[in-house]
Amino acid sequence: MKQFSSLFLVSLLSGTLTLGAYKLFLEEGSRGKSIVSTATDTFTRNASLGAENVDFTVAADKAVHSVVHVKNVSVRTVYNPIMEWFYGAQGGAQQQEQIGTGSGVIISEDGYIVTNNHVIKDATELEVTLNNKKVYKAKLIGTDAKMDIALLKIDAEEKLPYSSFADSDAVKVGEWVLAVGNPYNLTSTVTAGIVSAKARNLDGNGIQSFIQTDAAVNPGNSGGALVNTSGNLIGINTMISSPTGSYAGYSFAVPSNIARKIIEDIMEFGGVQRGILGVEGSELNGTIAKAYDIKQTEGFYVKKVNKNSGAEKAGLSKGDVIVKIDNQKISSYADMSGYINTKRPNEKVNVTLIRDGKSKTVPVTLVKNDLIYTDVKGLELENISASDKKKYNITYGVKIKEVTNERLKPYEEELNGSIILKIDGANATDVETVSNIINNKDENQGLSIQMITKSGQIMRIII
Repeated sequence: MKQFSSLFLVSLLSGTLTLGAYKLFLEEGSRGKSIVSTATDTFTRNASLGAENVDFTVAADKAVHSVVHVKNVSVRTVYNPIMEWFYGAQGGAQQQEQIGTGSGVIISEDGYIVTNNHVIKDATELEVTLNNKKVYKAKLIGTDAKMDIALLKIDAEEKLPYSSFADSDAVKVGEWVLAVGNPYNLTSTVTAGIVSAKARNLDGNGIQSFIQTDAAVNPGNSGGALVNTSGNLIGINTMISSPTGSYAGYSFAVPSNIARKIIEDIMEFGGVQRGILGVEGSELNGTIAKAYDIKQTEGFYVKKVNKNSGAEKAGLSKGDVIVKIDNQKISSYADMSGYINTKRPNEKVNVTLIRDGKSKTVPVTLVKNDLIYTDVKGLELENISASDKKKYNITYGVKIKEVTNERLKPYEEELNGSIILKIDGANATDVETVSNIINNKDENQGLSIQMITKSGQIMRIII
């Protein structure tokens, strides 16, 4: 397994690190216990106010005490070729301790903390320092690598200050925000900026949906809070886009509604419950609209409806243009996936679509993503199970369920049950991601696929 473990390392964006934060507390809900508290913002927005006329002090004072410093201690094995020459492979191996740091946000008075998954990845020991300099050992409760969120817990002697979640869907472009982090284990630091854009997708697959701001953030701020002028959490700062590794004008945060749902899932189910609509296609623009001979230049064009999906049962079909889900306008795939990521399997959403020039709204029940499969150039794919992940020591991939491609039929026995890891260099995290990668490529282009066979061997094919 070690021979191919390096294939699963995820390359970080050049010079990317992040900030983010949010607040939670114990409350009784209809689905059981929740550690998430919802803030009610009563402030009035005034777009004409410059930074010099906006008082950030209340929001800053409210947020800084809930942001913490997170230290990650991990151990890696390094090999000394000289020692290996004299003493063999075992003699040349040495254990080396590594220290990583980031930020986190306290979301409940009893010590639950949200941070980024990349801040705590591979940790053998986690340590949290509060804004008052008190230090605690932290326990990892759960993670969601796909959305880069992790939940920690510390046991403190007193009730802790915490952040409350605001509704990230209500955030407006141009709205003032604060980024709060604790990068150097000193005390929390605050920077101000505005929301530059919403539903930003950085990996090209449209799965993630970030809030973009111009608030200055730098390495070490990953996992910190993005708060509004009431001091309530609207996002978890996750990365920056920079050619140098330092702040260059763009930072990105996981929206609070998505982070809140992930945390509630971890607390209630032990893992993230993802519901999906069950459609494949591409977001519209002028060029694509012209190619499809349709008038709409915004929305999501449905190329295919997945079998067994809620979309299929609700009657969605190829050629439909999705323009709204509930009250959320859909201009891009990131808009759609960002909203759906706040929902769970079996929840209903109202999908507004354009069909034959007429608008109609249909209710769609979301289904669990592992119940969906899709066909990619003659390979019928399904999401991998927890047992598959454990068996092959992987965290993502899609399994080949059936081969219908005549050219690949001679290899059917070997391909069936194999797990695809990458398509054209992009991680095959699930069938939804794979479908979106394929749908944004020219149909006549070949695909380079990297996979693990049932025997554990790495194979690469082009179809």
